[in-house]
Amino acid sequence: MLVWVTWLLPPQYEGTLMPPSKTPTLRQQRLGAELRKLRERAGLSTVEAAALLGVNQSRISNIEAGRYAVSAERVRAIARNYACSDEALVEALTAMTGRRARGWWEEYRGRLPHAALDLAEFEHHATALRVAQALHIPGLLQTPQHARALFGDAVPPLLPHEIEHRMSYRIKRQAVLYRELSSPYTALIHEAALHMHVGGPAVAAEQLNHLVETSEHGNITLLVVPFGRGAFPGSGQGIDYAYGPVPQLDTVQLDTEHGSEFIDAVAQLERYTTVLDRLEKLALPAEESRDLIHSIARRV
Repeated sequence: MLVWVTWLLPPQYEGTLMPPSKTPTLRQQRLGAELRKLRERAGLSTVEAAALLGVNQSRISNIEAGRYAVSAERVRAIARNYACSDEALVEALTAMTGRRARGWWEEYRGRLPHAALDLAEFEHHATALRVAQALHIPGLLQTPQHARALFGDAVPPLLPHEIEHRMSYRIKRQAVLYRELSSPYTALIHEAALHMHVGGPAVAAEQLNHLVETSEHGNITLLVVPFGRGAFPGSGQGIDYAYGPVPQLDTVQLDTEHGSEFIDAVAQLERYTTVLDRLEKLALPAEESRDLIHSIARRV
């Protein structure tokens, strides 16, 4: 259990609080990292920051590591102490405060890697999503049978119940596309991914038809990069770009052979934004992309 702490709490009560979380979520870690950036830009040490807040140094370190939940009032107090005048950023940070949210993904805690739950959480809070895949259909656009076939080929092999956990988790993630206030979603898919007969011809045909149907939703844009475009940036690497309420809170998730990698360094965010922009220029317009998927589906 995590306890909120207001910035007016006297130092003598610091030792009576609950211990810090041993497994902070990506969102909690990101809040702490952004508070650390504010402190460093203010030219303050953790000792100086602790003195301004009336807490001990370890409390600042734990907050910046995401191990302590903090209140919106405390974040505003920290921003004032650090002379941060970016009101949009401060309000975005206050929205990340408090106890860990009990999202649907929590039911998979202990069954799936932490990175999988972090992925669902950052998708849930994103103001927009933009993804690129060269050899796979993006997870948010996969059918249950397609996802099950993919997990069935995992190395090392997964047990049947593990396959079902991963498949159901992947399908539940797709709710972000269809909720009442759905965020814009842009998927850039290379034509090669459309020719992969994952699960066999019947499953592949169902998957392609699902892509066509999904692309007709108002918040979803599906763009295909055809073979004829030649080389393209970021080839072979899956990119998930989640836009935050302010640019400083954007996040990139990369698929690797060793699991997910989350990136939020400004230079890297700019790099992946450029890669996605260039891919969009190479891709066919939405209607032509839909027609190409139709034609491939008919030949399966």
